[in-house]
Amino acid sequence: MNIILDSVDKVKDFVREMSKFETDIDLVSSRFIVDAKSLMGILSLDLTKPIEVRILNKQDERLINTIEKYAVA
Repeated sequence: MNIILDSVDKVKDFVREMSKFETDIDLVSSRFIVDAKSLMGILSLDLTKPIEVRILNKQDERLINTIEKYAVA
């Protein structure tokens, strides 16, 4: 799933939401992979482009629903 985090406020909200989950969540942008729970990591990415989300436990429906709020249409 691809998401867009085009403002610092969205990044902060996203990190806050992802930190509620125990599973590993990574964000992939170009050749860079960062922890979705790392504010500094996310801010180091190119936020003008969609970012791919990789989830270890794709069975967590609450997590999927939370990420979908940031999904690219």
